[in-house]
Amino acid sequence: MKTISAKQVEEKLNKGEQLNIIDVRETHEVAFGKIPSAVNIPLGLIEFRMQDLDKSKEYIMVCRSGARSSQACRFLESYGFNVTNMTGGMMSWEGEVEA
Repeated sequence: MKTISAKQVEEKLNKGEQLNIIDVRETHEVAFGKIPSAVNIPLGLIEFRMQDLDKSKEYIMVCRSGARSSQACRFLESYGFNVTNMTGGMMSWEGEVEA
């Protein structure tokens, strides 16, 4: 499984790179703040929302600590998606957040 640090994600966003970030936390967790531009798809709904994802794009998966996002990565990888896990999750995120 590919990984990326929270700092690397922040640096890419600060350079203006367009990233496809999926936050797999529950909606009540995301209400406290998420990475700007991240799309919330709770882990339990990933299976049902796969048709909304594009296999030609790369996705960065995020959760609170990195555990649920690694589960999402393994699941989506098994279906041929190009996914990367953000290690440390939002607990490691020092960048801007939006409510």
